[in-house]
Formats: sequence, structure tokens, C-alpha cells
Amino acid sequence: MNPTINILEKTWWIFLVRGVIAIIFGIAAFAWPAPTIAILVLIAGAYLFFDGVIGIVNSIRYRHQVSGWWWWLLESALGLVLGVLMFVAPALTAYALVLIVAFWAVFGGVFRIIAAVQFRRHIDGGWLLGLGGVLSILFGILLFVMPTAGIVSLAWLIGLWAVAFGALFIALAFRLRNAAKKMRTHSWAT
Repeated sequence: MNPTINILEKTWWIFLVRGVIAIIFGIAAFAWPAPTIAILVLIAGAYLFFDGVIGIVNSIRYRHQVSGWWWWLLESALGLVLGVLMFVAPALTAYALVLIVAFWAVFGGVFRIIAAVQFRRHIDGGWLLGLGGVLSILFGILLFVMPTAGIVSLAWLIGLWAVAFGALFIALAFRLRNAAKKMRTHSWAT
């Protein structure tokens, strides 16, 4: 069996789950924009932790089948570490939260663009992952430029980013699933 087909068949749903969770997180940020910084830190920490765990597990699981798998591992480990940090020190200031999220968004965006470039030969919708990376980088830069934005503005920016990013990951998940089906059909036909 083609290893690329195998990976796509086994992992497309992970992007779907990550996208749905990002959208739920984004909606929560819009619905409750004025919670205390501790609550926002815990919500962001939970998301980063969950996203990091999934990414680490899958980067290690598929390390023999994906070139550059360590980029995926590095991005996921960064998210996990930041998520744990947010749980350990929930009294971080809004400024520190802005910088942590900005740092994570920029570096995560860079890693997603690199992954999109690597996947471009294997899937038709790899540009969605790259677009998600560009969106993350722009979001991170915006947070670096406006670190003193109010917590409500920050919550709305995070919510907007999470919903857009989640929608892109959901679209990518279905593209990956369709690519696997198409590759399987093509491999059977030849």
C-alpha cells in the first residue's frame, strides 16, 4: 500500500477534530469576551495542550512516512509546553498572554506553511494548510503590534482567528479524505 494513502486515510479526521475544536473555542471567545484573564488563560492553555498532544502523537506515529516530521513535532511540542505553562501560571497578565499567543501563532504558522510545501505533491488541498499558516502568522504579528489591546478585543481576535483557522482545517480534512480515496482508486486502476 502507498504510505501516503495510508497516512491520509488514518489522519484526515484529526484535522477535522482540530478544526471543530478551534471553532468551538472561537465561538466561546465571542460569547464570553469579558471573563477574567485566568479563565482565558485556562481556555487557551487547554486548546494548546490538546492540540500539542495530538500533534506530538501523530508526528511520532508517522515519522517514518513523512519527511520533515520533526517540524510537526516541534510545533506540537511548543503548543504543549505553552499550554502547560498557562495551567501552571494562570495569573499571567493579559500582556503576557498576548505575547505567548502571538509567539505560538507565528511559529505555528511558519511550521504549517513548511508542511503545506512538503504536502503539495501529495494532496490537492495543501494550500489550505498553507493559508492557515499565513493566517496564523498575520494574527501573531497583529498581536505583537497591539499588545495592549483590551481583553475583550483580544478575545474577539482570538475567536475570529480560531473560527477561521478551524474552518480551514475542516476543509483540509475533507480534502485529505478525498485525496486518499482518489489515490486509492487510482492505485487500483493501474
